[in-house]
Amino acid sequence: MKQLGCLGLLLLTAFILQAQDQEKLLKNMARIEGKVIDEQSNTLELVNILLKGSDTGVKTDSFGNFSLIVPANKTIQLVFSSIGFDKKTLTKRLAEGEIFQVSIELKRNSRIFKGVTITDSRRRNEAGNITFNPKLHSVSPNIVGGIEGMLKIFLGDKNEMTSQYSVRGGNYDENLVYINDFEVYRPFLVRSGQQEGLSIINPDLVGGVNFSTGGFQSKYGDKMSSVLDITYKRPKEMSGSVSLSMLGFGAHVEGTGIKNRLSYLIGVRQKSNQYLLQAQQTKGVYNPTFTDIQTFINYQLNTDWQMDVFANYARNRFDFQPESSTQSFGLINKAFQLRTVYQGAETDKFDSRYGGVSLTYMPGNKLIKKTTLKLIASGFQTNEAETYDIQGEYLLGEIETDLGKENFGDIKYALGTGLIHSYARNYLNVNVFNFGHKGSHDADKHFLQWGLNTEVIAINDQLNEWERRDSAGFSQPVNDTALLMAKRYKTTQDFSYQRFSGFIQDNIAFDSAGVVITAGIRFNYNALNKEFLVSPRMQLSWKPHWERDIVFRMASGVYSQPPFYREMRNLDGSVNLQVKAQKSYHLVGGFDYNFKAFGNRPFKVTSEVYYKHMWDLVPYEYDNVRIRYFGKNEAKGYAYGIEGRLYGDIVKDAESWISLGMMKTAEDIIGDEVTKISGSDTTTIYPGYIPRPTDSRISFGMFFSDYLPRNKNFKLYLNGLYSTGLPFGPPDQNRAGDTLRIPSYKRVDVGFSALLLDGERKDRPRYSFFRNVKSMWMSLEVFNLLGIQNTLSYLWIQDQSSGRTYAVPNRLTSRLLNVKFVTSF
Repeated sequence: MKQLGCLGLLLLTAFILQAQDQEKLLKNMARIEGKVIDEQSNTLELVNILLKGSDTGVKTDSFGNFSLIVPANKTIQLVFSSIGFDKKTLTKRLAEGEIFQVSIELKRNSRIFKGVTITDSRRRNEAGNITFNPKLHSVSPNIVGGIEGMLKIFLGDKNEMTSQYSVRGGNYDENLVYINDFEVYRPFLVRSGQQEGLSIINPDLVGGVNFSTGGFQSKYGDKMSSVLDITYKRPKEMSGSVSLSMLGFGAHVEGTGIKNRLSYLIGVRQKSNQYLLQAQQTKGVYNPTFTDIQTFINYQLNTDWQMDVFANYARNRFDFQPESSTQSFGLINKAFQLRTVYQGAETDKFDSRYGGVSLTYMPGNKLIKKTTLKLIASGFQTNEAETYDIQGEYLLGEIETDLGKENFGDIKYALGTGLIHSYARNYLNVNVFNFGHKGSHDADKHFLQWGLNTEVIAINDQLNEWERRDSAGFSQPVNDTALLMAKRYKTTQDFSYQRFSGFIQDNIAFDSAGVVITAGIRFNYNALNKEFLVSPRMQLSWKPHWERDIVFRMASGVYSQPPFYREMRNLDGSVNLQVKAQKSYHLVGGFDYNFKAFGNRPFKVTSEVYYKHMWDLVPYEYDNVRIRYFGKNEAKGYAYGIEGRLYGDIVKDAESWISLGMMKTAEDIIGDEVTKISGSDTTTIYPGYIPRPTDSRISFGMFFSDYLPRNKNFKLYLNGLYSTGLPFGPPDQNRAGDTLRIPSYKRVDVGFSALLLDGERKDRPRYSFFRNVKSMWMSLEVFNLLGIQNTLSYLWIQDQSSGRTYAVPNRLTSRLLNVKFVTSF
């Protein structure tokens, strides 16, 4: 750490000295800086920006930003160009020392596509990379909302109570999330979507979204499934928004200051699931409150230096006093019902804080003007407490299904009674500190990127959790000499460790052949288990010179996931500090095809096939949304599948898309063979490859929008999801026994929106009270339009008198109405 600190100090000193020298060179010079976007406000990377009449030029960075030193006191022209877009020229005359900020919008050429896109520049030709318009989050009708709510439509994810998602057979812990180069985290103790609260991503602040479903570049961190790369806006003027619904409240303000050298975003959100939870099977007093405050500030220190500051505070509370629940299940002619009466309460607290600072140096020196150097430091802290003491007395019975009987729908006889007593006092404190450097250099046909990072993780965990079961006077498990618990975990852990990582990659363009290759290598060293990892990765895209607009893509590489903490903790609560990284090899291939149909409307078809080979896996089980690992590298596995998506204006000027995927994933757990002895015969059964907990074979997602033919101020938005069920089995820690399947997930959400006030109307009176309002929308949303009772998981009830075990379904949300107001100013 001391050597790393000295290195950072030397780099910072060198940068400052260089900046002082640079000030002397900037006489008769000015600076133009800003962002390049497309027509949907998606940021564009690697756009060429050339000072006409010279060899001076730069490219936009991964967030679409650029900065260029230009001559002062004379008229200059900047030419913006990128593959798939029309060129644009900016003419300007600046005074000496002036800093001019601008946002450049490039229009697509004849191959334009308006909606959700996998775009045509170097980065957007990556296999599995999806870029979409973040503004759609405010109109898409779904309970999750935000950016993740839209991603779940693409992925066919099957739990509307959580913002977490599964990608191509991976679990929730296998997804990376970045906000303006800062890696962000989520709470650890959350076991159900009811407790989860708000995602750290504030959709009102988002300017661009890039989502990779696999085969991503070396510059991204060490996870096995996906990368969600979020870019927050850099505003150019004062504006904001306010939204209010039956599920919560949100507001944000953005603007500039100090002669446009400062830009800021401030967002506040408050969410309460009380209205949503009252429709759950378990009735009681719900008091959930989730609050999130965050800000993102950019400040231009001088012509070469700029600073970004990101800060977030989240306060989540979940208080619950259950009273009763009634759960019915079974067949038409043989149905059952579980009635439970509760005593006790649950109180959960999740407080997290995140702060990050980055310092970026973009020199104006002609020799190194195409180089960008960046220092990044961040810290994350979460304090979590899960406490409950709940006792439920239940009655399990068979329901009368004969329509001719007076007691139709009532329990006709009892199958068993019992008690379930659950108790927990779980406390977790996690601190994560990051310090790193990233850089890039544009060498015309080559675009080099590199980075180094050190991460310090400190964990304090106190686990005290048990469950007692009693059925017909017998405790479970049955023991004549002792009172045994069905579950019992009690451990205390306090440790810290360091991880070091780095990467280097090159983006090479062969313009004459239409080929772009990105090749790189990544390393990671974990000081806790002394494991050193090397991960080579490569992406290739080819755009043949055909009349049809088609791009072929391919990616391959090694993706390792060092254990954080959850993977180290076994099912009994003990921690294995020597768990190695889980590893996978990705092979992805696909294409994009742009075309026009139905009266020259733009459409895009994308398709990909993929294969993932995985080893050193840590098996796990789902407990609602909580993942409970086995704590050992004792499995190998695979995942393969095919995905296809259609984007376009099915209705003119109304964006829609359809996504369809087929996938299979399985794992082989070492040592899970079972030996059976019958008399003198001994038989050993090897289960071999068994479905992983995320093995959903078919997924379908749809987003459709429409409007009244003669009035576009009245719009309709429709989400549809279908996904085949996941494997499950009794809670016996025997993964090979998880041979049952949860019923398929089916859901339709619909929203109707009306424009109440249009600030763009020229005939609006200037003295209007709402003169500063840009727009005001009101929406009526119907969640779960068809009223389908989707199942999330099962509660296992055993009748001690008969020895039978019943799987009682835990349902997701029923049909609900929501009213929402959104105002922009």
